[in-house]
Amino acid sequence: MRSIRTKLTVTMLCVIFTVILIITLLSAIFIRITASRKSDQLLLMLCENGQYSLNYYFDSVQNSVNDITDFVENDLQGLDDEQLEEHMEDVREYFDFVISHTNGVLTYYYRIDPTISSNVKGFWYTNLDGKGFTEHEVTDISLYDVNDTSKLVWFTVPKFEGKSIWLPPYVTDNLDVKVISYDAPIYYKEQFIGVVGIEIDYSAMAEEVDSIKFYDNGYAFLSDANGTLFYHPYIDVANLPSEEEKQMPYNNKADTTSAQYTYDGVLKEAVWLPLSNGMYLNITVPLSETQGEWRGLIINILICAVIALFAAGIFLVFSLGLITKPLIQLTEAAAQVDKGNFDVDLSYDKDDEIGRLTKSFKNLTGNMKAHISALNEQAFKDPLTHVKNKGAFLLAIEELQEQINNGSINPNFALGEFDCDGLKRINDEYGHDKGDIYLKKACRTISDVFKRSPVYRVGGDEFFIILKNEDFHNLEFLLKRLDVVIEGINASADNPWEQVWLSKGFAIYDPAEDDIVQKMMQRADMLMYEDKHERKMGRQD
Repeated sequence: MRSIRTKLTVTMLCVIFTVILIITLLSAIFIRITASRKSDQLLLMLCENGQYSLNYYFDSVQNSVNDITDFVENDLQGLDDEQLEEHMEDVREYFDFVISHTNGVLTYYYRIDPTISSNVKGFWYTNLDGKGFTEHEVTDISLYDVNDTSKLVWFTVPKFEGKSIWLPPYVTDNLDVKVISYDAPIYYKEQFIGVVGIEIDYSAMAEEVDSIKFYDNGYAFLSDANGTLFYHPYIDVANLPSEEEKQMPYNNKADTTSAQYTYDGVLKEAVWLPLSNGMYLNITVPLSETQGEWRGLIINILICAVIALFAAGIFLVFSLGLITKPLIQLTEAAAQVDKGNFDVDLSYDKDDEIGRLTKSFKNLTGNMKAHISALNEQAFKDPLTHVKNKGAFLLAIEELQEQINNGSINPNFALGEFDCDGLKRINDEYGHDKGDIYLKKACRTISDVFKRSPVYRVGGDEFFIILKNEDFHNLEFLLKRLDVVIEGINASADNPWEQVWLSKGFAIYDPAEDDIVQKMMQRADMLMYEDKHERKMGRQD
């Protein structure tokens, strides 16, 4: 047997030991995994933010070109020079509207294939100084082989591909400026007409990439899926020899999102995510910087200690709660017993002071409940028929009325009233002892048929039942069965007092009408007397 004080002492010792153990284990775990996990998460989060910013930039251009493509193809009414000239003016106005809502545009153009018209060539607008777009002399496409996709890539590639496309960085014609463009082919009645496109300044995109920093020596750059560089803050990609175009020795970026590699003798870690224009945004940082954060590790150890202490505190509170729980249960049980409810649940059965007190309390409530039940049984049982008496019926009616008043009544119930016909004649002719046999026979018959419903004797030869659940839903069947049972009893009875003659009336609860139970009782009584009258008239016939 252990006392509560002993249990508390053992519990406190266990808590202290557990706290020390948890702190030690969590510290060791965090020391091993924190550095790499934190850097991976921060790198990926930074890459996601950069991906969002660049995609927003690229998507703005892409959506603008797609809108213009739809407008151009819908506006085309024919291919003669006069129609094309009128069409060009409409497109210029629409281009001017769309470009005003698009960020970072360096040039835009709409070029007609020379095979369609030698006079209407299209237009080309540039904004090199940031002061606004001015029309620029267009490149003479007729001087090039339009089937050679290595020349005039902004025109030949979308024509060859037959769809809108992002082009890798290139130096634009006549301007000697490095750009990235999104171009779309134009068709009229399924015939290739020309190309619309927008070029964005490579330097503007480079500034967006350069703004991504991580630790002291972390930076971002752009590449394709195989690692070939498009832009690097510390490498002149335009003049980079082809054998040095790749910074990282990896392939097939779709299989993973991170890698470790060595560049210029420095071990680095990198993450990457794809951009909407087909490029990849990469962020790289020396591995030594991500693994040297001892202050971060110390903070993590302190956090571990706080977590461990917090967990230990919760465990201690929980343990004390388990110990005091039976006392709380005893208090609540005593309050319930004081209200007359002896059905209390006390599950504590340990061999200590509270356990013994709980056991004694359970025995006491059990004895009181049995004693009160015996008194109730005697007070509410009819001594002749052994069914419930009028007092029990009045309590049941009171309970039903309370449920009606508070709206918790189950509407699926009915009241049934029975009257034993001819009891006075049997008492007068054969004696009251035979009348008692007649009453008990009738009561037993009612109880046998309506097995799931309580039967009440409320007068000398008057009985009530309250039908619920299965008996209520099978009322018609049970009434027919009652008639069959009575007919069988009467056919085999040798004496009048062994027969059963019952008048009956049943009132089904109607929520719209029965605001008080007495209305149902009156209706059942009226139906019972109607049944008695009909049976009496039938016997006279």
